Amino acid sequence: MFREAAEAAGRLRVHRDGAAARARVAAEALKRFDPAFVATVARGSSDHAATFAKYLIETRVRLPTLSYAPSISSLYEATSDKLARAAIFFLSQSGRSPDLLKSAQAAGEAGALRIGLLNDVETPLAEAVDIVVPVFAGPELSVAATKSFIATLAALVALVAEWTDDAVLREAWRALPEGLDAAWSQDWAEAVAPLAQADNLFVLGRGLTLGIAHEAALKLKETAGLHAEAFSIAEVAHGPMALAGRGFPVLIFPPHDAASEGLSDLIAALSARGAVTLVAGEGFGGDIILKLPSGLDPATAPIAAIQRFYRLANEVALARGFDPDRPPFLSKVTETL
Repeated sequence: MFREAAEAAGRLRVHRDGAAARARVAAEALKRFDPAFVATVARGSSDHAATFAKYLIETRVRLPTLSYAPSISSLYEATSDKLARAAIFFLSQSGRSPDLLKSAQAAGEAGALRIGLLNDVETPLAEAVDIVVPVFAGPELSVAATKSFIATLAALVALVAEWTDDAVLREAWRALPEGLDAAWSQDWAEAVAPLAQADNLFVLGRGLTLGIAHEAALKLKETAGLHAEAFSIAEVAHGPMALAGRGFPVLIFPPHDAASEGLSDLIAALSARGAVTLVAGEGFGGDIILKLPSGLDPATAPIAAIQRFYRLANEVALARGFDPDRPPFLSKVTETL
């Protein structure tokens, strides 16, 4: 897990030109198709990447983007004919789960444009979609996905930059490997003990960092045996806040855009209740500041944050006596109907 997360920047750097070319092909197809809306189909970490895609597409492309459950097609057989106006993004590491394959078949029959963001392009799902956007993460052996998640987020940024012809976003994507290198070298050692000693914690994000929060919570569960629950920064005060008492850790991934409004007040309120706030980034307050490189685009800063978090998750797992590369009861490829 540690080694593969560290490889992410190098993989993006080596495949930068090839990834840009594939993003342009997909973007041109999207422009020609002119979808009325976007849907995402994914599970696990890939579904957290789909949450990132939702906010990226809705804020940059300004198209409604929804999560379309694979079971709607695979179990309920209730595929809507309205998908004829949809671009559907299939996000998968393995490209082999039966429910995604059935969803892709049904979406094609409905007339949707199907785009697969895949790490393994020699898979049944790659054959079932109209356009494949390789994420170029390379073989991933750890059960816990790391570099494939990072590479999927990067591919989404590249695709949206080309879809919108956004020169600033395109340059932010091209500079991402250097941003990842800078993030990986940051010292987050102060966060290990509070997390390793915890029984429960919240992980918070909003907008482009909401999917990051969900991914971080999942990784703490599967690699460190730690019950972590993700919430939107906007929703945590609507009930969950009651659990955040003295000594309760709250790991926060601040968004770097308008969604950060009110965050400093929330962090101050959590600290006043005695919660231990661990904040990934400066400028918002917090008990423990987890530094990240400055100057990153709001769309790429979350990617740097999750890469550095993976290193922290590995350290927390080891501190709790877990082997992060061999989480119990889990396997690399999960096949769901």
